[in-house]
Amino acid sequence: MTEPVTEFDALGLLREIEDIGRDPRRGGYSRHLLDDADRDLRDWFIERAVRLGLEVTIDRNANLWAWWGTPGPDAFVTGSHLDSVPGGGAHDGPLGVVSALAAVERLQAQGFVPTRPIAVVVFAEEEGSRFGIACLGSRLLSGAITPSRFGELTDAAGRRFVDVARDASLPDPGYDAESLARIGVYVELHVEQGKGLIDLGAPVAVGSSILEHGRWRIDVRGQGNHAGTTEIADRRDPMLPAAAAVLAARRAAGLRSGSRATIGRLEPVPGGTNVIASRVSAWMDVRAETEKDTRDIVAEVQAAVADAAAAEGCDASVVEESYSGEVRFDPQLRDRIAATLGAVPVLPTGAGHDAGVLAAHVPTAMLFVRNPSGISHAPEEGADDAAVHAGVDALVRTIEDLA
Repeated sequence: MTEPVTEFDALGLLREIEDIGRDPRRGGYSRHLLDDADRDLRDWFIERAVRLGLEVTIDRNANLWAWWGTPGPDAFVTGSHLDSVPGGGAHDGPLGVVSALAAVERLQAQGFVPTRPIAVVVFAEEEGSRFGIACLGSRLLSGAITPSRFGELTDAAGRRFVDVARDASLPDPGYDAESLARIGVYVELHVEQGKGLIDLGAPVAVGSSILEHGRWRIDVRGQGNHAGTTEIADRRDPMLPAAAAVLAARRAAGLRSGSRATIGRLEPVPGGTNVIASRVSAWMDVRAETEKDTRDIVAEVQAAVADAAAAEGCDASVVEESYSGEVRFDPQLRDRIAATLGAVPVLPTGAGHDAGVLAAHVPTAMLFVRNPSGISHAPEEGADDAAVHAGVDALVRTIEDLA
């Protein structure tokens, strides 16, 4: 890590962690729940928060809380996450955390005295890159995922989430009524994961809603065999139905305005170049403006996979792993923040966030910071310096108004 900064500077804080979790193969960063990079980031956050005089606690679901004032009900909570997708950018998640720390430091320097407790939170496993469930920490906290479901979660190495949690001295993950009851309002700052603010020429926006979205697992089972000796007519190759799923997802989403469908992960077994796979698993992400569009896309993909599997002599299944309906952030909170900031733009997003999970339980809002490339979940993701400073300013003014 570089030398620590001494002033409320979100860019400087990002530089402090810029070497943690770099991915030499994919580029960008790979930081996943309770791996070495994630542990280093969590240690960094704790050290930084303690230097600000905040009391740091960890809840039963691996979420970190840094408290300014006595932990209690009706708290103003802000923050985001520190984990990433495989090969992700530097800002997705960490920008919200460093901006929250920078805002607290600035307010302390100004002599601000909160009228309610303030907490900076780091939610665990927001991206779902290790155990497959996005926003796992906030879903567990709010009871949005059942014990039977999270008890089945495993990572790519076959390690169960409950075992990893136990090894990290978190023996009892699940619904956390006490932590949830402390949140009076949650405001999450995040780099924009699109081009809305570029088109508007604005550095900051307030979020309005999150599209319907879900994840589905596609499993196709065939017959593993030798790539060089097995005639085409004799093959039962599960890769063909998997390929049909990829094409069907693009086709189905393209027919529906505002919809997206992506298969970004394929796992053939055993995965040899000269081997016909015995099984292929694929994961599909679908987002749309209505539940009907989302379900219709999935149904079309499922039909295409079934037809291709039957033609190839394979068996196939499509199973829903998670689903979230459209989220509309609290309109009164949204309008109040927008007015406080001087009538900034209001934008929807197709990206999921912990704020979206919590919106069913507490008033939530989001602040988006301009991304000059419009690219996210990739090494090219970024946020220009002026917009980062504007984001911290916006969060400071929001805290002054609400806390």
